[in-house]
Amino acid sequence: MPISLRYSPITVSDPEAALAFYRDALGLPVAQDVASGGQRWITLGEADGAQIVLSGPEAGRSPADGEALEELVVKGVLGPWVFATDDLTGLFDRAVAAGADVVSEPADQPWGPRDAAFRDPSGNVVRVLQS
Repeated sequence: MPISLRYSPITVSDPEAALAFYRDALGLPVAQDVASGGQRWITLGEADGAQIVLSGPEAGRSPADGEALEELVVKGVLGPWVFATDDLTGLFDRAVAAGADVVSEPADQPWGPRDAAFRDPSGNVVRVLQS
């Protein structure tokens, strides 16, 4: 019985800023953009692969849970979210040009891959591996 990851949620402080970052800087295509009850869920990624779903901390949660989650987002303790690309330098340069806060420059890692890390507009750590 095969199993695969389909969706991974990423909580963001500002869905519009996150959309611009993940779509424009990282190049992920928008699969869905759904608004309901004053909240928004934005799905990005290729239709035949794993996708991310961006939403605010209060989306689908109680106000108290949303506040608690927002504190974690602001601290940058959620994630990291790990992506792969065949052009690490190009993607890294686009992310930096879009205002990403650099965590680590592209480098060969002792555990194997060449990778880099930066923070999205909400402070989430995004790590990108050279594939």
